[in-house]
Amino acid sequence: MQIKIGIVGYGNLGKGVEKAITQNPDMELKAIFTRRNCESIKPLGSSVLVYELKDLDQHSADIDVMILCGGSASDLPEQTPTAARWFNVVDSFDTHAKINEHLTAVDSEAASSGHVAIISVGWDPGMFSINRLYSAAILPEGETYTFWGKGISQGHSDAIRRVDGVLDARQYTVPIEEAVELARSGGKLTTDSTKRHIRECFVVAEEGADLDRIKNDIVTMPNYFAGYQTIVHFISMDELKEKHSAMPHGGFVIRSGHTGCENENHHAIEYSLKLDSNPEFTAGVLVAYARAAHRLNQEGKNGCLTAFDVPPAYLLPMKREEMIRKFL
Repeated sequence: MQIKIGIVGYGNLGKGVEKAITQNPDMELKAIFTRRNCESIKPLGSSVLVYELKDLDQHSADIDVMILCGGSASDLPEQTPTAARWFNVVDSFDTHAKINEHLTAVDSEAASSGHVAIISVGWDPGMFSINRLYSAAILPEGETYTFWGKGISQGHSDAIRRVDGVLDARQYTVPIEEAVELARSGGKLTTDSTKRHIRECFVVAEEGADLDRIKNDIVTMPNYFAGYQTIVHFISMDELKEKHSAMPHGGFVIRSGHTGCENENHHAIEYSLKLDSNPEFTAGVLVAYARAAHRLNQEGKNGCLTAFDVPPAYLLPMKREEMIRKFL
């Protein structure tokens, strides 16, 4: 029996989820829910139905897991708790400072409705989070440093697009190379990530918009740009499409620590990603956790979970014996 999947939002991430489902034969995309004109959405599969987002509650019997593909700035804080009333849900909420707040709001709805919600799964938060946890457990004496980029952040780009007067935008997160090398060599860095990265923004503004006000709104935005060295470039739409249409990203999690009675031995754990397409990789993570959400709910689990709470074995469509033989 295939897992019936629904998608909320059909931007870059939603389209990535649609493609990822085609690589998972135990899943079937049943429907896309959108705020756009439904007729403007052209799914890859001819049998996929498109509905207005406001009609979400009318399709609870048709979907096993709803994958939410909106932005973290304003979409997911509202959409995930709401959708959890009617569906098992998965999202990639990535505002790190607000994850506990988001979890509380989603858990209230998911627990009372008997559904499983898995939030903040992507590559960070998500895969990077797991590697931070594992490496800290293995090397309790040490420091963990996370570097993002160089690449386009979907969440930060979306946050810029919500600024009044902005037509479109891309934001590149750029690690400061000296800080990366210092972490690898066992040097001591500030734990403040704002001192280890540059945020470079390419913005298309509406004609006649107040560029100084837009720049100030960006560089002072809490949880996104405030505190970072932020560079804002205003460019044309043609230049954005020509030079910034790809969606690469990646980064590193480095744990530098010591063992021994006198900390005489140094060790470094490094996990890295190099992604041609940020949304398509994130979509792959979402789809794997959608499988886990369905399985956990079938076993009677409910409430809101994170990547820390989901056993790795639940991510793959394999029997335990096969998984152990192939990967262990």
